[in-house]
Parts: sequence; structure tokens; C-alpha cells
Amino acid sequence: MNDQTQLPATTEQAAAAPQAEAPAPGNALSNLLAHVTLTQLTLAVLVVVFVWQWLDSHYQLDQTQQEVARRLSEVEAANKGSQMLVAQNQELVREMGGKLSLLESRYAETQNQRAALEALYQDMSSSRDQTALAEVEQMLLIAGQQLQLSANVKAALIAMQQADSRLQHLNRPAFANLRKRIDQDIDRLRALPNVDVPAINLKLDGIINAVDELPLAQDVRIQTQEAVPAADPKEGMLERLWREFWQETKHLVRIENTEQQELPLLSPTQAFFLRENLKLRLLSARMALLTRDEVSFRRDLKTSQEWLKRYFDTRSAAGARSQNELQKLAASRIVIEMPDISGSLEAVRNYRASHERGAR
Repeated sequence: MNDQTQLPATTEQAAAAPQAEAPAPGNALSNLLAHVTLTQLTLAVLVVVFVWQWLDSHYQLDQTQQEVARRLSEVEAANKGSQMLVAQNQELVREMGGKLSLLESRYAETQNQRAALEALYQDMSSSRDQTALAEVEQMLLIAGQQLQLSANVKAALIAMQQADSRLQHLNRPAFANLRKRIDQDIDRLRALPNVDVPAINLKLDGIINAVDELPLAQDVRIQTQEAVPAADPKEGMLERLWREFWQETKHLVRIENTEQQELPLLSPTQAFFLRENLKLRLLSARMALLTRDEVSFRRDLKTSQEWLKRYFDTRSAAGARSQNELQKLAASRIVIEMPDISGSLEAVRNYRASHERGAR
């Protein structure tokens, strides 16, 4: 573009040159030739410049095209890679969408199962509490029956301790007042005096078993007799016969102080029934012990003592031992005032009723 602008200016300069300075007539041809040569040279330079610019522009255009082609190929490759990545991402998104849908369904199922489990746990917890309260009520009923029917403090105490242990195993703060009430009744039972019924029963059994071996008063004989003097070698036959006769005659009569107004004489049949009746009296005393009938217990023991003293030898080892045992048993106390534990039972029933209303 610069070359084309400069070309008219050179032509105008060449046209204006003759006007400015008129050449000499002799140099016209030389000037013309010089002018033509200059013009050709200028044209040649312009052509060379134009060709060079064209070649340079063409070269730059080729380079640009190659660069553009290279960039296009890179862009196309990147585009293909991007398309592959987009396709992979879309596939991954689809997979993630499917997994997410599956997780959402699983989560919904889990929530439903959790709600069902919570409802079941609530039902089971309520049912377990109701079952535990029913068991505690049954234990307290057993304790009350043991106290009322047989005055068995130990059995009642065991039943109440089991009830307290059952409540402790539940570990419910709502049962604190109930446990406190049961503990108060347990302390009241522990404060009662101990009546060892099994030991008293065992002593009665020992006396009953020894009745058949007790000696009767009418069967008592003198255990030691007078020593027979040794025969004297110098003693004659008549003296020896007289001494033997006197020894035999002396044992025909026996004088004994029985310390009683009259000595009962019993036939073997009467002696048998006496022992059996004494056993029945002692068995009746044992039944009174088990039913805590202290009046009947003392009456039967008193009758047994009288019979033992009247009909049996109380100076023998077995008689004296039986008499001492009967005296000790007669002094024993088998009846104690039982506490009222109905308050604990009533409290348990109230708790059961309140839990049933709450469950509904």
C-alpha cells in the first residue's frame, strides 16, 4: 500500500522536474534513457517488493493456516476428549442417580423399620414392665400368705427380697417409690425376733423317736446288789448252808421309796398304748408349732411332761434328757406379732393400673 502511494508521487515529481529545470537539448536522449532506466528500476523494485510482500503474506498465511489447522485439530481432539468425559460423566451421573434412588429407597425402608422397631420396643418395654409388676405382685402375695397362714417370716422375707431384686433389675426411676416402700417392709421383717421352727421341730422329732426307749417307772430295778461275801475255808457245811439261805431270803423282799403316792402298774398292752399316746401328744405339739398355735403347743407339752414324770423313769439318762428338752421347748415362744405388708401390695397394684392406663 505504501509502494502504490509513493508511485504517483514519483511520477508527478518526474513530470514536474522538466518544468522546474529544463534539460539541455543534447542530453535529452540520455535523460530519457536515464529516466526510463530509473522508472524500470523503480518498477522492478516495486515488483520485487510486491512479490516479496506477496510471498511473505502467502507464507504467513500458510503458517497461520497450519497453526489454525493444528489448533483446530487440538480443539477437535480436546472436544472429543471433552465429549468422552461428558459421556463418562453422564454415565457416572446416571449410575449415581440409580444408586441415590436405591439409597433413598433403602433409607425409606430403614426409617419404616426404625419406626416399627421403636413401636415394638415401646410395646415390649410396656409389656415387660407389666410382666415385672405382675411378678412383683405375685411375690408380695406369697409373702403375705406366708405371714398370715404359717407366720413364716423367713419365707416372706425371701419373697420380698426377690420382688425388690426384680424391680432393681428393671432400673426404672418410676419404681423408686415402690422399691422404697418394699424396703421399709423388709426392714420391719428383719427386725422381728427369730423363731427357729426347724430346730424346735427337730427336737420334737428326737423326743418322739426316743419314746420307745424310755424306761417305765414300774420296770426300774436296783442296779447294784450287795456283794456276796467270800466263803471262809474254815466255815463248816451248816454255816455255809445258813449263809446261802439267808442271802436268798433277803432278796425275796424289796423296800423302795418311789416318791409317788401310788406306783402305776401297767400291762404290756397298756404300756404300748401309753407310748403311742405320748407320741400323739408330741405330734400334736408339732402341728401346733407349724400352725403357730402357742396355746395348744404349750398344753400338749405340759401333758407330755406330766405323763413322762408319772409313768417313766426320769432319773435315767434318756428320761432326764427328754424331760429337760420338754421344759426348754415349753419355755420357747413360737408366736410373734406379724407386720402388715399390704401397703406394698397395694402400691404395686396402683402402679400396674397406672401403667395399663398409660399403655392405652
